[in-house]
Amino acid sequence: MSSNFFQPIDASAVPRFAGLSTFMRLPAVASAEGLDIALVGIPWDGGTTNRAGARHGPREIRNQSSLMRRAHHVSGTEPFSIANVADVGDLSVNPINLLDGLKRIEDGIAAIVAAGAIPLAAGGDHLTTLPVLRAVARKAPVGMIHFDAHSDTNDRYFGDNPYTHGTPFRRAIEEGLLDPKRIVQIGIRGSIYEPGEHDWAVAQGIRIIYMEEFVRRGAASIMEEARSIVGNTPIYVTFDIDCIDPSMAPGTGTPELGGFTTREAQEMVRLLDGLNIVGADVVEVAPPFDFGGMTALAGATMMFELLCVMAKSVQAARAPD
Repeated sequence: MSSNFFQPIDASAVPRFAGLSTFMRLPAVASAEGLDIALVGIPWDGGTTNRAGARHGPREIRNQSSLMRRAHHVSGTEPFSIANVADVGDLSVNPINLLDGLKRIEDGIAAIVAAGAIPLAAGGDHLTTLPVLRAVARKAPVGMIHFDAHSDTNDRYFGDNPYTHGTPFRRAIEEGLLDPKRIVQIGIRGSIYEPGEHDWAVAQGIRIIYMEEFVRRGAASIMEEARSIVGNTPIYVTFDIDCIDPSMAPGTGTPELGGFTTREAQEMVRLLDGLNIVGADVVEVAPPFDFGGMTALAGATMMFELLCVMAKSVQAARAPD
């Protein structure tokens, strides 16, 4: 273990309910300088079209993340020993000006990337992923593995409004941030506005895996295909908490019945191991609709699962040839 890497507070020495609330009880730092992975909050839900509340997600995810320990019980990964990770706080947001809010998020993530760290963000609604991609994919489009109940490739809402949490990936493709032929969307389900709602996405080359196909094939088969689509090229991983069934994650803005179990979600994230992840997020945790913090706990756990995978990649990249 590097003596220079930040370490979480030991819950056997200081109880979890004590001290500052940070992601996984790591130190809070002012910038991403010197970090391999920056845990960052995006407390903004300016793109929400119905049940607002995801702006409160980062704070409660931090709270529940106190339950994370140092090592992964399956892989044995100790992320804090193989990568330098810390909580860089929340990005500055504007809750009453959508375009300014998007710009602030982009600038905040750009500073993390410029410092040489990989962002792992807690949202916020799913529109927050668009400005994150604007920062992460400035030089070249990236691929994406997207866990969600919704494709989020719609065009306009409420007249001619192009920016909502239902449109981020259409905008990202139009802006050249995502390569649609290297996008896999997993867990899509629920009623839709019209029969052809996903036609645009499919025409661009996006591979949409509906929940019914996942049930037939299982996690291992689905993730094998996802890995083959993205290959070893740079990818972004976005995890919308509503991909999990609302019986296990009720605290979200647009719940859809028939989703993943938390165990299935964990299995899929673990199967990202070895991919070239240049950024990731967990979004749409809305504490006002939660019960007993169970959705925020799911969000914190998925962040830890992602962190373990990302930390192993950092370690591999650091190792001499």
